[in-house]
Amino acid sequence: MADFYGAAADWRARLHAGLGVPSPCPALASFDDLWEKMITDLAGAGLRVGLASYGGWNDGDHAFSEAIWCIVAHIRPQRVVETGVAHGLTSRIILQGLQANGVGRLWSIDLPAVDSVLHHEIGIAVPDGLRSRWTYVSGTSRQRLPHLLNELGTIDLFVHDSLHTGRNTRFELDSAWPVIRPGGVAVVDDVDHSLAFDAFVRHAHPAESLAARHVTGAGLWGLAIKAKEGAGQEG
Repeated sequence: MADFYGAAADWRARLHAGLGVPSPCPALASFDDLWEKMITDLAGAGLRVGLASYGGWNDGDHAFSEAIWCIVAHIRPQRVVETGVAHGLTSRIILQGLQANGVGRLWSIDLPAVDSVLHHEIGIAVPDGLRSRWTYVSGTSRQRLPHLLNELGTIDLFVHDSLHTGRNTRFELDSAWPVIRPGGVAVVDDVDHSLAFDAFVRHAHPAESLAARHVTGAGLWGLAIKAKEGAGQEG
């Protein structure tokens, strides 16, 4: 499936061009330090991070997180919705960005692992100082996402990192895309698990879309940028 999608080696330049900002951007200067601090904090708590580190599931990838960090810096979202939390690496990246912006809130829909031993690890990467901007919603996206999106009305950024079946990925994207504001972004992890992201892109006609490689492992993540008003956006 990875061969089907290909991988954009120039994803940083394409992401920033799609957002209408220069690349490399000033936000990148602080990302690596934040990433290293986060990994160090988790290791200090006695946790292994990375591949298959949360009940067999992976933590958020460096490249995936870097893209989200830049997106948050540039579009300055007020409402962010993500699915899937695990250790909360991506959640922390988003929340740290919102704090730096001085505006915004994150809603995270997450189905806790079946193994209750892992429950104390949920969101452990998120320090107390960032939690005032965070709402954790327990349950499946199929149960929780439509109601949450209806409640919020519009969102600026959507991050899919829950169950990566084609059915679930397409359900989440089809639910979120209509309420993402013009110029907003959807970021999707593990797009190579199915053809759902390709089908979504062909249907939604985003202003920019791409797939790129994880730094660790062989998987791909993707993103789609919604056209700004007056640019002929569909969906």
